[in-house]
Amino acid sequence: MTHKAGFVNIIGNPNVGKSTLMNNLIGEKLAIITSKAQTTRHRILGIINGDDFQVILSDTPGIIKPAHDLHKSMMGFVKSAMDDADILIYMVEIGEKDLKDEKFFDKIINAKIPVLVLINKIDQSNQEDAEQYVQYWKEKVPNAEVYLISALLGFNTANVLTRIIDLLPESPPFYPKDTLTDKPERFFVNEVIREKILLHYKKEIPYSVEVETETFEETDKLIRIRAIIMVERETQKGIIIGHKGSALKRVATEARKDLEKFFGKKLFMEIYVKVNKNWRSNSLQLKRFGYKE
Repeated sequence: MTHKAGFVNIIGNPNVGKSTLMNNLIGEKLAIITSKAQTTRHRILGIINGDDFQVILSDTPGIIKPAHDLHKSMMGFVKSAMDDADILIYMVEIGEKDLKDEKFFDKIINAKIPVLVLINKIDQSNQEDAEQYVQYWKEKVPNAEVYLISALLGFNTANVLTRIIDLLPESPPFYPKDTLTDKPERFFVNEVIREKILLHYKKEIPYSVEVETETFEETDKLIRIRAIIMVERETQKGIIIGHKGSALKRVATEARKDLEKFFGKKLFMEIYVKVNKNWRSNSLQLKRFGYKE
């Protein structure tokens, strides 16, 4: 039997639904999702296995113009995703007409690999407008196949996956067939805690935060976790903790419930807050948190 495998990398502007699409196709919540821009900071692989295929999906940060070293590292993940893709998914939403970095767009329209343009959030449009956007993107990216989808509702995503499998090159699998992702358990603990911070805090606070799991001890019935929330200033530490620890307790409780579902067992979790000044512009700290090689 011929086997197919390849890297299918998803790029696009912030908040177009890249993480929602990957979670939908995989059937698991691997990437965190919020309404805030820059929710995804890392490149996250999600793997779909069949008897004769392996689809390695790659979720990437939304394309932005970098404001500091963290942003530059995030855009480095996008560049690597474009460089090693076997199939490229360029994701847009209804009403969107431009990518925020023309250099990336030039790479898309000159790509020598299959390109799929997915117009997301079709549930927020009508048929006439949707047809106009399909025509617009066919002209804008003539080397691409264009699909209307709703990643949130799962509209047309099965057809997209079928087409991806059709386009995969012949190859043995890159990962063992029981592998779901390339990330370790601690990564998902960090991401779930960060998701709760994105949901419950405003302004600059969520973007100044990094989470690090210091201990992850698993037994047959229980996982014990100790995690640290890093902030850049003392004032941010007070905001994260809240009055008598109430804000931090809410984050911990919601994260624990989600992680218990994810791991399928009970958790005991301790979360602390520390100041790590200007970590977003510190190369050593960015390397420590996995943003630099």
